[in-house]
Amino acid sequence: MATRQMKMPVKGDSKDQTEEAPSQRKQPERGRFLLQVDRQTKGSYATAEAAQAAARAIKKNYPVVQVSVYDSIDNTNTLVEAQAASS
Repeated sequence: MATRQMKMPVKGDSKDQTEEAPSQRKQPERGRFLLQVDRQTKGSYATAEAAQAAARAIKKNYPVVQVSVYDSIDNTNTLVEAQAASS
């Protein structure tokens, strides 16, 4: 069987990495209000009004999914309901 020669990268040869890649350890800064779709956080907002507006827009386009706004300081979760159709 033939042997293979492996070349390992040298630590000093890497490109200049001044920017760190985002990792799971370093979480991005969050606003107080978190937008959750099917219990998965999709975004954060500084005000409740901005989070509610984004939640209503998602609920309007996708009425089947569960959309909620979580207040990280008060630890409350507000479920966003679909708008009633006007006749």
